[in-house]
Amino acid sequence: MRTFLRRHLARVVALFGCAAVFAFTVVPQSSSAEETELARQFSFAASPVSPDNAPDGRRVRTVAPAYEPIRSWISSVGAAAALFAADGGPAAHDVCLVDPRTDTVTVRPAPGTGARYQPFTLVPSGLEMPSFAAPMGCLPADVDENGRQDVVVYYWGRSPVIFERLAGDTPSTAAYRPRELISPWQVWNTNAATIGDFDGDGHTDLVFGNYFPDGARVLDPTAHQSELVMNDSLSHAANGGTLRLFRSTGSGRFVEAPDAFPPDVRTGWALALGAQDIGGRGLPDLYVANDFGSDHLLVNDSAPGRFAFRAATGTRHATTPKSKVLGNDSFKGMGVAFADLDAKGVPDILVSNITEPYALQESNFAYQSTVDRAATASQLRDGVAPYDDHSENLGLSRTGWSWDVKAADFANSGADEVMHATGFVAGTVNRWAQLQETAMSNDLVLSHPALWPRFTEGTDLSGHDRNTFFARGTDGRYVNVAEQVGVGTDTVSRAFAVGDVDGDGRLDFVVANQWAPSTLYRNTSPAGAFLGLRLRKPVGDHACQAGSPGPTSPAIGAEAEVAAPGGGTRLQQVYPANGHNGVNAPDLHFGLGNQPPAAVPVRLAWRDSCGHRHTGSVSLPPGWHQLRLNPDGTIEEGR
Repeated sequence: MRTFLRRHLARVVALFGCAAVFAFTVVPQSSSAEETELARQFSFAASPVSPDNAPDGRRVRTVAPAYEPIRSWISSVGAAAALFAADGGPAAHDVCLVDPRTDTVTVRPAPGTGARYQPFTLVPSGLEMPSFAAPMGCLPADVDENGRQDVVVYYWGRSPVIFERLAGDTPSTAAYRPRELISPWQVWNTNAATIGDFDGDGHTDLVFGNYFPDGARVLDPTAHQSELVMNDSLSHAANGGTLRLFRSTGSGRFVEAPDAFPPDVRTGWALALGAQDIGGRGLPDLYVANDFGSDHLLVNDSAPGRFAFRAATGTRHATTPKSKVLGNDSFKGMGVAFADLDAKGVPDILVSNITEPYALQESNFAYQSTVDRAATASQLRDGVAPYDDHSENLGLSRTGWSWDVKAADFANSGADEVMHATGFVAGTVNRWAQLQETAMSNDLVLSHPALWPRFTEGTDLSGHDRNTFFARGTDGRYVNVAEQVGVGTDTVSRAFAVGDVDGDGRLDFVVANQWAPSTLYRNTSPAGAFLGLRLRKPVGDHACQAGSPGPTSPAIGAEAEVAAPGGGTRLQQVYPANGHNGVNAPDLHFGLGNQPPAAVPVRLAWRDSCGHRHTGSVSLPPGWHQLRLNPDGTIEEGR
């Protein structure tokens, strides 16, 4: 027996490991009774935010000749949505929608908020717009720091355009003045963008995640370029576009910081970005969700005028599959969101991947912190990400071909629900066998689009996956009740934008659909108590002077912490642009449960426009509150 064990020790250990992993990953399924009970908390009313039929009814784009045999694959992205205040008021009740059916960027009042102005398009008049450029996302931000919400539009085929909001005009095409982010413009293929004060100088910077290599004219039918390639691996591809950071120099001007990110993470196939001050050090870290390879958690060591990031990775345990270690995965990172799932006051990280049964069966991630926030900061400084994936135990591991992921408290219960936008290419002929064969081929084949299977009109690849809506059950596991509450459509979706558009304290959301009309789901659930915070900081020439009567803008990066109804504390931060092409309202919203207090103590932290970090506290009754976070550390309501 002893000789047998010595001879077969490796096999025995491997079998034991497999058995342990199986034991830890097989979890009970929810019952229909539990689903019905959880679903009773929610009710939504759907309203269109785009026409039922686009003028040309197209479902594929014109592409470069190299991509013609896979044009349906190339045509699979571009739908995006954002919620913001185009009219200059306090409420983010306006929708910016990118519709790939028409390649337009449209701004309109959210349904149910009144006909305050006529819908209009953002048109880059006066700028060179190549025929092969198509919008991929719109990012509202006060880039020129005058108190008005501008819009940054990013594209495949060119570098982004800034649409500056002019003073005094009713929202319209003429109320926005387009200008280049960089001159002369360059050919990029951008699929993700986020904002944050990454160097702590008091100004909001921009980060862009690019997909195809820089210079590739992907949508140009005349292009014959060496840059027209596909990913050179399905698990470790690094031949994509460049991750770029632009530092704000004030007044809406930006300069690129080309060496901000380590060389080994600077290129990839980025589909989502997430900014968050994970360790409470006052600077946002950055999560980069990469298609075809490892995601990166980049720890921020910057100082005013100097950018420095370095990667932190998780720890592999005996029962941890290699690809479930933060920073070492080989999956297809599609979306990212931060949420305080366990009320520990530390941001957890939700990541969506491709999790298609009998196909590319990977796993979503629900990275939960293993230590408190102070210890998290300490370990991040040492390059260690103190996070373990609990997606399987939480019931969040498998959702189909998933894109944007968002977490928010739609029932005001004190616990977040989790949503995934799903689906890839809708058609009539299932081509998963061909894609699976491609996934198993040699990496030397993959970068050549001519060697891929044909993915043209009629192709179906996870084209009928249903969007998810996960509610947390009494045992702590999440249960998908999307079908029961009427939001689990099988339309191919890309992005969510979450916010309270009608000001009733119940969070609504927009779904941006690919090649189909997009929808606002207005929350008609039973009203519950909540605390809503619109955090604003002074901007402009006198922003650093105490008592300045000047304008204010959303305090990007500010954080708030409140007691959770079930015990512990819940932490949220103002980073609305996290995810895949879905931008939330720049507000914070806390559900207070069934027995809300008369006043809610709130801990606040923020950085003013001069780069100084402040902390403070207030006690507020339930409801919406607009708070002015002043440069002298005081907090004023109603300004």
